[in-house]
Amino acid sequence: MPLSERQLVAFADKHAWQIPLDTSPRHLAGPGDARHVTHALAAVGWSVLSDPLGAEIALSSPDRRHRLQFDPQSRSGAWWRVRAQPTDTEVGWYAEFGELIPAEVLAGFTDALITASPRQMDPWQLVTSAGWHRDSQSTARSPDAMCSIERRPVSEFSHQPYWHVEARELGHRQFPGSRIWHAYFDEHTPARLVGSFLTALVDPRPLQRGTSDRTGHYSAVQEPSPHSPQQIVDAHTQRLQSLRARSRAARRQQTTPTTPAKGGPAQPAPRR
Repeated sequence: MPLSERQLVAFADKHAWQIPLDTSPRHLAGPGDARHVTHALAAVGWSVLSDPLGAEIALSSPDRRHRLQFDPQSRSGAWWRVRAQPTDTEVGWYAEFGELIPAEVLAGFTDALITASPRQMDPWQLVTSAGWHRDSQSTARSPDAMCSIERRPVSEFSHQPYWHVEARELGHRQFPGSRIWHAYFDEHTPARLVGSFLTALVDPRPLQRGTSDRTGHYSAVQEPSPHSPQQIVDAHTQRLQSLRARSRAARRQQTTPTTPAKGGPAQPAPRR
């Protein structure tokens, strides 16, 4: 089911009366509008599998390989789940995200899933370049120490560790604080998708939240935004148009056969 004009109007109506506030850091900005993720998937042809009148949202990619589930009634702490079914040439994988993850950060992952994202640089270089602190070879923390990135071994015998990202309140001594949200990527999740997620997470630019929107933590800093409500709506529409174009380009790239090199067959090297 393609994204309808009525759905876009509903998004615009919701944001038209809200005064946007620049909110930082990103990991404490709160969930924002889930349609930042779901509208993007619908715009590139993902279909709705769930009951339109139910609380849960389930979307499937056009090839039926990928599926996203949003379940605000989940008791596991994972409100968002993304699965990829295995194929003859690719393994399946799984990722999940907690309730208060910012939709724009999650969209870093889902946008890369539906487009041909460029090759990512080393993830650790990404986070350190943004001012995050490396605690060890496999962990990093945000400047406020409230968000951590870890690459954990699945077992002592595995050579493919998984990624775990977590935002928590500051603890006391050896006792960790309460968890705000988490993200988990199993050992088979494509590295480019994890890299795109981390890029969105450590981006120092603030996220826009309405005056009545929930933040992830009371220590999030909010200031009047230079963006008007209409600019927020226009940016959403332009982003969807860009994703449609990039998704079409990615599909063409996947289906275009490679052109054989011109010229005759290669001649064997002379014997010595």
